[in-house]
Amino acid sequence: MTIHQTQLLRDVAPTVENRRRTAQSTAIGLQKLLGVTTQPTHMGGRGPKRELAEKIAGEITLSDDPGATLRKWRTDFDISQTDLAAEIDVSSSVISDYESGRRQSPGIGVVSRLVDGLLAIDERRGGDRIRQYGRVLSAGFDSDVVYDLREYATSIPLSQVYDEIGATEIATGGTDRISGHTVIDSIQAITRLSSEEFFRLYGQSTNRVLVFTGVTRGESPLVALRVVNPTPNAVILHGLDEADLWDHAGDLARIDGYSLAVTTDPLDEILDHLVTLE
Repeated sequence: MTIHQTQLLRDVAPTVENRRRTAQSTAIGLQKLLGVTTQPTHMGGRGPKRELAEKIAGEITLSDDPGATLRKWRTDFDISQTDLAAEIDVSSSVISDYESGRRQSPGIGVVSRLVDGLLAIDERRGGDRIRQYGRVLSAGFDSDVVYDLREYATSIPLSQVYDEIGATEIATGGTDRISGHTVIDSIQAITRLSSEEFFRLYGQSTNRVLVFTGVTRGESPLVALRVVNPTPNAVILHGLDEADLWDHAGDLARIDGYSLAVTTDPLDEILDHLVTLE
């Protein structure tokens, strides 16, 4: 290890410890306030489709702006107003009116039809969104924290992942193949997950790439990774290019032995490309 790298670790260490303590105290405080635990939720035999249906219906029903929440889920499923309207046998203006707030908030019966329509369309398309959210929910995460969590049937070249999502490698790691990926909202993960929950982002193996979205410089997620041992084999920072990257990012990745890359491709396109990896 060089003198520069040793000094970098000394400089970063206090920040790591402070963030670890803050994350733990914040998590404990939220758990006491909400009366929840950090134990993962399990499907209990209900299956990902029903679990997801309950989540979507609950979010829409309890939302302060049900129309905006409906629009969020519809666009997440990449379904047009016209297609959803046809599925539940109403005019597209009805969907538009609900989403814009021109029509009174939908009741439980209407919400149920809307949710069933979203899931039915996705199933006919192959069920990619249901499986994606199912993996996230079964791992015990909210879908606004983890966008996707996938294990591949076999390991694949890391370069293939980079090519699929337009990523530029900043630092080379100790392996050139991975067996899965996790796509994470960086701010939500750092502010809401405890160190134990953060480790569960690895799924079945650390031989995976963690994709942090909504990154501005990269310092926060990379420092947060130092709390978790071991580190993943690869990290992709989404939302910035090499010129905007934190100056010490590459050095920190090389010290901890993982590959680091950046990409500015749209998140929806990244998720669509990652779905095709096996």
